[in-house]
Amino acid sequence: MTKVAPAHILVVEDERDIAALVAYHLTREGYRVRTAEGGVEALQAVSAERPDLVVLDLMLPGFSGYDVLGEMRRRPELAEIPVIVLTARRDEADRVQGLELGADDYVTKPFSPRELVLRISAVLRRAQSLPVAGAARVLRGGGIVVDLSALTVQVDDAIIDLTPTEYRLLTTLLERRGRVQSRQQLLELAWDIQARIETRTVDMHVQRLRSKLGRAGDWIETVRGFGYRFRSREDGSE
Repeated sequence: MTKVAPAHILVVEDERDIAALVAYHLTREGYRVRTAEGGVEALQAVSAERPDLVVLDLMLPGFSGYDVLGEMRRRPELAEIPVIVLTARRDEADRVQGLELGADDYVTKPFSPRELVLRISAVLRRAQSLPVAGAARVLRGGGIVVDLSALTVQVDDAIIDLTPTEYRLLTTLLERRGRVQSRQQLLELAWDIQARIETRTVDMHVQRLRSKLGRAGDWIETVRGFGYRFRSREDGSE
């Protein structure tokens, strides 16, 4: 049996004690860990050896964590790498900015190392999950075509680049089209998270997903007081 290589985690943190603490707990869980102290070093590290996930502090000297995240999401070869923001910035504006830039999760300091490990595990499961072997499955709706075998998304024959979280969110809504999904349901289905987490996370990712889908994003409806749904055929023509 071929042994599966451990996931590679890049921890970007300028406080060495915190970097060592995170690295210790991740290594103990079997992950392969590399650390970087600054933004420029972080981008060099992800370019030299693509990690499976990045744990990113926002308050870095010089090139900030926001700059790193924005640059990663702009580069096609780095855009799909999951990123968990780990920061002392607790204000809603900082959280919103991180999620708008494409963070997959947001953890504030002080933090529980055990909770961080669990969130990393959940994000990795989402990013690394593959369709069950068998016939190709395709989801369609509102001009959107999702090939679950090839893990691709097309809108009007154009390939759309989504992060792993955005991809899982879209497939979750498409698979349940016409049915309202609460924010908590989406956290459990698309994020694989059952612990308490800010539902604002869902709102920001839906906003980014709609933006990337263009006019097709209008098929994702907000149901006030409840959550979201992907419109069914009966609600409008495709």
